Amino acid sequence: MVKLHSINELDGHLQPLREKNRKIGFVPTMGALHEGHISLIKQAKAECDFVIVSIFVNPTQFNNPKDLEQYPRTESEDIALLEKNGCDFVFLPAVSEMYPDDYKAEKVDLDHIENTMEGKHRPGHFDGVVNIVSRFFRLVQPSRAYFGRKDFQQVAVVIEMVKQLKLPVKIVVVDTMRNPSGLAMSSRNLRLSEQELEQAVVISQVLNKGQSWAKTYSPAVTLEKMKRYFEDSALKLEYLQIVHPETLNDLNQYWVPGATACIAAFCGEVRLIDNMEMVSTEEN
Repeated sequence: MVKLHSINELDGHLQPLREKNRKIGFVPTMGALHEGHISLIKQAKAECDFVIVSIFVNPTQFNNPKDLEQYPRTESEDIALLEKNGCDFVFLPAVSEMYPDDYKAEKVDLDHIENTMEGKHRPGHFDGVVNIVSRFFRLVQPSRAYFGRKDFQQVAVVIEMVKQLKLPVKIVVVDTMRNPSGLAMSSRNLRLSEQELEQAVVISQVLNKGQSWAKTYSPAVTLEKMKRYFEDSALKLEYLQIVHPETLNDLNQYWVPGATACIAAFCGEVRLIDNMEMVSTEEN
């Protein structure tokens, strides 16, 4: 595996591959890698000729400086995991490399997508996502880029960004990986105590309950039942919404294929997110 730290190094290794029309798969990460990230890499390896992973804790998508400071950083372990799983390149740029003095911020009109759920509770977060992901896409020029479904709203933002900026990359969404307990794999899980890891399982439990209730009740009633179920937990709920899979508008009376419940909650000081389809995309 080749370690790249500068844009010049990146170009030097990837340009010859592009000239030979090799298919490049890209997995952007903020490090603290786990099996969820590895599932993205495995799919990229199956579909592309070469795979590059970026490790960059992007300061512009953190609205809370303390959250940025406490975000897990495990670079040596990450590199060992990437080598073990056959990654071809890892890009480890400095902040000054990604945001030079002459950097001009990218702006796209995300409309409602950025004003609900994560966007509402983390002001400026998706501006940071748009800027770092579009910057990576222009530097790496991948054929395909791989994202986990756990970051459901982020995926919607990236898909809309690619459409508006007319970037020639296919976005591939990979299902969320879960621990045996049902808890969605997340880099933030590293900050949870053993007790908190047990308490956090209620997040996936309430989503599974919602999926079951959705067979009988409307979105509004299902949501109310989910919120009541969650009230008995040790976690502090930030939001719980059932939304349209593309517009992210709240659903109330009628279900649509792909209707998704999204949740954010604090387990101690750690903020966790998750989501689950309430109605599969095949159902009407």
